[in-house]
Amino acid sequence: MYGTIDKFLNYFLNRKFLKSRLENWMKAWIDNYLSQKLAQGDWQEQIDSYLNQKLAQADLEKCIEQVQLNHYLVYGDPQRLKLSASCVVNNALFNLSSGTICIGEDVFFGHNVSLITGTHDYNKFGKARMYDFPIEGNDIAIEEGVWIASNVTVIGPCKIGKHSVVAAGAVVKGDVPSYQIVAGVPAKIVKTIAPTDELLDPKKLS
Repeated sequence: MYGTIDKFLNYFLNRKFLKSRLENWMKAWIDNYLSQKLAQGDWQEQIDSYLNQKLAQADLEKCIEQVQLNHYLVYGDPQRLKLSASCVVNNALFNLSSGTICIGEDVFFGHNVSLITGTHDYNKFGKARMYDFPIEGNDIAIEEGVWIASNVTVIGPCKIGKHSVVAAGAVVKGDVPSYQIVAGVPAKIVKTIAPTDELLDPKKLS
């Protein structure tokens, strides 16, 4: 029995010794390899190449982000969408299935604004509900100077009057008079904006 134990201990000690020698050899080989590569300049080239790839990828991701944030989406006939030259709509979604959308001068949106003319009949089911929708009657008009904050949904038919403000996250269903701040779901008037003397100029009001 003691002989068997001695053989086992000797085998285990030899294995530990071999493991230690193997580790030392591997460390020496890696150190030598790295020293040669650094001396040849290969690592510098690889690092430069890696950094260039990452920088190019970062530029691409930035471009994609700009596209996502600054380019609006149109669902339906684009001829039904009228944007003034001075409006800023960022990445808005315009659904034109069931009406026209008209955006006035100096109107500006936050991000992720949705203007929806399309609707469906909830009394129908399956494909009938999915594909049957009116082709007109749900027009949306946003007049001069309106500010629509981020994540707002406007559902037609709807007209938002001059210089009104729609607070972030609101859902607008129905008309909003001029010079009003609306908020909530559904959106309700929370404050009236006092027009400035410039806006009350008869030439401006005509």
